[in-house]
Amino acid sequence: MENNANKRIFAFIGSYAEAEEDGVYVALFHPVHGEMTITDRIQGLKNPTFLDVDPEKRILYVLSEGQTGGRSGVAAAFSIDPEKGRLTELNRERTVDSPICHIQLDKSRKCLFTASYHGGLVGVNSVLEDGRIGPSAQVITHTGSSILPAQTQARAHSVFVDPDNQFAVVCDLGMDKIVSYRINPEAPSLTETASVDLPPGSGPRHFAFHPELAVGYSINELNSTITVFRYNRTSGALIPVQTISTLPEDFAGESATADIHISRDGRFVYGSNRGHDSIAVFAVSQSDGTLSPVEHVLTQGGHPRNFALSLDDRLLLAANRDGNNIVVFERDAETGRLSANGRSLVLSKPVCIKFADLS
Repeated sequence: MENNANKRIFAFIGSYAEAEEDGVYVALFHPVHGEMTITDRIQGLKNPTFLDVDPEKRILYVLSEGQTGGRSGVAAAFSIDPEKGRLTELNRERTVDSPICHIQLDKSRKCLFTASYHGGLVGVNSVLEDGRIGPSAQVITHTGSSILPAQTQARAHSVFVDPDNQFAVVCDLGMDKIVSYRINPEAPSLTETASVDLPPGSGPRHFAFHPELAVGYSINELNSTITVFRYNRTSGALIPVQTISTLPEDFAGESATADIHISRDGRFVYGSNRGHDSIAVFAVSQSDGTLSPVEHVLTQGGHPRNFALSLDDRLLLAANRDGNNIVVFERDAETGRLSANGRSLVLSKPVCIKFADLS
């Protein structure tokens, strides 16, 4: 096993919080068993649920809800002190004219993408040379609807960038559609190139690309499924090849999915269920990327909104929003199975976890 004794690995955690409450947390992460030691807590941001990190420039990007001039989307940049594990705010910029629910850097770290569930909007901001957020460069408006009460309008839920940094895919829960956009990091801007419709009532929420195969996976909130797609690296087009339930066959309650991740070796996919309160584990066919069920593991807390795999894939951390805890699971690299190791971190309404090695 790699010697982690001298590594400075941090977990950055976003949560639901009022502006006057702690909302963003920095924790020194001990990678062997997953213990976390809080090194900083940030107030002043309303519902800073999602974040992304540039480990090279040591900058954290956090979304927030605007506090003045009506509800809007705001993104904030913080420099990270790798020795003390503390944050210093660099700047804030408006993104779109509606609260945002997801934030993502492109791989060149020249673009910052945001998605607005309430407005059906996709925002593009530049990232300046020093890591500060530039002004809004583009706002894309989705229009459409589907069959369920939550789908009376477009609801852009996330933006995810492909491994080649050529395309960004936007999951729109309200339209039951995933839209592919070509990335122009220099402009910066997005240009639509393709889209795919999912069955009515699916509600695509988050997305993960396979690290090697030309395959992608959407986790669909409203019908608790994962859809597997063939992915065209030239056009950005997605072609559905399989849809599989994230729930056990004998489960009869209400549940909705949230997050999806794939192991770095491309062998296992993980998805979270809110209601069943579990992580669903799937084995990945290495020929075509299709999925087969492995197990469901209860997250030991309510409403696991999001989760993360550690940088070495040895651990999975589940953020239970209603359980007010983050629970650590050890992962078997050969079987993909998870087992809680007894470690957890208690904090209010955790949502998003991002890791960075700042050694």
